[in-house]
Amino acid sequence: MKWYIHCIKNYANFSGRARRKEYWMFFLFNLFVFFILGIISNLISDIFGTEESFLLIGAYGLFIIIPHIACAVRRLHDINKSGVYWFVRFIPLIGPIWLLILLVEDSWDGQNKYGANPKNLYNDDEINFIGKE
Repeated sequence: MKWYIHCIKNYANFSGRARRKEYWMFFLFNLFVFFILGIISNLISDIFGTEESFLLIGAYGLFIIIPHIACAVRRLHDINKSGVYWFVRFIPLIGPIWLLILLVEDSWDGQNKYGANPKNLYNDDEINFIGKE
C-alpha cells in the first residue's frame, strides 16, 4: 500500500528512478482495485439493472493513468532507458512483450543519467527518497 500511495503522491514526477518493487507493487495494487471495482460494478448492475455502473471503473482508470505512466517512465529510467520506450507497447504483437521484458529487468548498477540507484541508496528510508534525484 505504501508504494501505491508513494506513486499517487508523485503522479507528475517523470524524473528519477523507480525500483522494480515500486512499479510492480503499484501495478498489482491497481489490478486488485480494478478487480474489486469490477465486482462492485457488477453488483450495482445486477441490483439496479443498469449498465452505467461500469463508469466507476472508467473513472478510476482515468484517475490512475498519469501515475501509472509516470511510474513506468521512472522504472524505464532505472534500467537506463528513456521514458519514450513506454510507447513500445503500441507496436503490434511484439511491443507489449518487449515492454514487459524491459520492466522486469534488474536496476542499472550505480548511477546513470537519471540519478543514483535507489536499490543501493537509502535502504532504511528508501520510500521517501525514490524519484527525488
